[in-house]
Amino acid sequence: MKTLLRVLLAAVACAAPARAAAQPLHLVLTPSQKPTDLLAAGEEFGQALGRLYGAPVRVTVASDYAAVIEALRNRTADLAFVHPVGYVLASREAKARIVARNLWHGKSTFTSRIYVRKDGGIKTLEDLRGKTMAFVDPSSSSGYTYPMVLLIQRGLVKNRDPKTFFREVMFAGAHDAAMRALLNGHVDAIASFDMAREQYLTDPAEREKIAFVAETAPIPEAGIAARDGLAPAAVAKVRAALLQMRGPAYASLLKRMYDIDGFEPAEDRDYDPVRAAVELLGVRPR
Repeated sequence: MKTLLRVLLAAVACAAPARAAAQPLHLVLTPSQKPTDLLAAGEEFGQALGRLYGAPVRVTVASDYAAVIEALRNRTADLAFVHPVGYVLASREAKARIVARNLWHGKSTFTSRIYVRKDGGIKTLEDLRGKTMAFVDPSSSSGYTYPMVLLIQRGLVKNRDPKTFFREVMFAGAHDAAMRALLNGHVDAIASFDMAREQYLTDPAEREKIAFVAETAPIPEAGIAARDGLAPAAVAKVRAALLQMRGPAYASLLKRMYDIDGFEPAEDRDYDPVRAAVELLGVRPR
């Protein structure tokens, strides 16, 4: 009888479907701030996400904004922290899909501002005619696309070319670098997100030197996107893991990861306003 029971139990065990193990993932980060600091926080974030997801999550920082889209298109990355324009381009060029979007200072939207030094004598957008301007990256939402749309709509920039209004245009590569360039007098104005002054200038005396002369319409927050072809079960597990990353246990880590509070569910249609801005400006991956 005992032998028969063992045989039956073994047969049941063999017939029971094995639970599929979660697959290891590669998450690539958009380099919107100092890459070394971002990678340190990113690796810790990957470990925390991996524990909740159930498999290792390797994290790297892309060389630039365009490389994030390329990693999703080539499937060398499974997931990517994308800014809004980056997501629109990744969805169009690589068929990526949003998994969850950031909560930032309690909000799921932000704006772009055009910042100047208070001692520069610049009070309005028109005052910037013939001045020097630093954007962040040609694919940046708050650091290029939205402020350019604003300048076009105001009739200041012609033919989508910022040099029809500014004397000189440069790309700083990251938001913190742009803010520092403005503070140090290397340029007359910069475009960056609405809390850039507070985030990157910790000295109140430095903050006091910076003002803004224009602000864009709200922009849907950034988030994490999944590459085309990633198993739906894996995407669902990642989403569930991200939605758990809130509260005191994750507050310090998330602050170092793009200064965010947590994540909320997101849909592709949430980014339709960004698509409209991208089309108006004719943004394409480099």
